[in-house]
Amino acid sequence: MKKIINPWTGMEGYNCIGCAPDNPFGVHLCFYEDGEDIISKWKPSANYQGWLNTLHGGIQALLLDEVCGWVVMRKLQTTGVTSKMETRYKRPISTDDTELTIRAHIREQRRNIVVIDATLTDSAGNICTEATCTYFSFPREKAERDMQFVSCKVEGE
Repeated sequence: MKKIINPWTGMEGYNCIGCAPDNPFGVHLCFYEDGEDIISKWKPSANYQGWLNTLHGGIQALLLDEVCGWVVMRKLQTTGVTSKMETRYKRPISTDDTELTIRAHIREQRRNIVVIDATLTDSAGNICTEATCTYFSFPREKAERDMQFVSCKVEGE
C-alpha cells in the first residue's frame, strides 16, 4: 500500500469535512492506494453517533462518498462531483469500534461518468455499509481551473 499525498494540504480556505487535516469538525481521512482500490482507516467516536454507541448513517455515507472522490482523483487524475449515491446499511457500526476500513474502486467508466463501488467494514471484517457512487468527472482543464487540482500522487512518486 502506498500513501496518497493530499494535493490541497496547506491551501488557504481548504476545509473539507472529509479530508482536510485542520478542520476541527472533520473526520481527517488519509488515503492509500492498494492495487485498484483506494482505502482509508478511521476510528469512530461518540462525536459522530446517531443512536447510542452507533455511528450515524450520514457519517457513514460521508466516509463512503469521500473515498469515492479520492478514487476519481487518484485513478483518473482529475476531480468531479457525486451525481448519485446509493447506500445500503447492512449492520450497525459501534462508535466504540477500534478501526473501520473504507474501500472503493471503479466498477465502470463511460466517458465522464464513473461508477464506483465502496464498502465500510468494521474491525471484525464485517461489511456494514455498501455504496455505489455515480461520479461526474471533470475535464482536466476544469479541475485545474476551478478546483486547483494539479495531480494526485503517492509517496515516492
